[in-house]
Amino acid sequence: MRIEYATESDYPYILARDKHLLESLILPKIRSNEIVILRNSGGENIGWMRHGYFWDNTPFMNMLWIDEEYRNNGIGKRVVLNWESEMKKQGSSLVMTSTLANEGAQHFYRKLGYKDAGCLLLENEPLEILLTKRLD
Repeated sequence: MRIEYATESDYPYILARDKHLLESLILPKIRSNEIVILRNSGGENIGWMRHGYFWDNTPFMNMLWIDEEYRNNGIGKRVVLNWESEMKKQGSSLVMTSTLANEGAQHFYRKLGYKDAGCLLLENEPLEILLTKRLD
């Protein structure tokens, strides 16, 4: 499995699958190296990770997606640790992410050292759990 910054050639793949990102933001995020693509050994796309910045200064992982058949074999952990390493190299000492309270991802992030930092409750939506991790 390879973790690579997305390129403009990955635009159709991301557009077809990432339903949480405005279409107008895909290319700017690709150009800013805020999306990585996950490829299997044959070079086929198997997922992506996208981040932004909370308060415009704290790296915030917005989306981590791995195709079903590639889950539960350590790829997600590798992607998150790779991202944390890159953010630390860029000078960040804290990273953030979030997950819905009704999703199992919260347990994945806690196993990686993320701590509950608060929540957001929107009308008619499950609780959004905010998680942070110190990069020491």
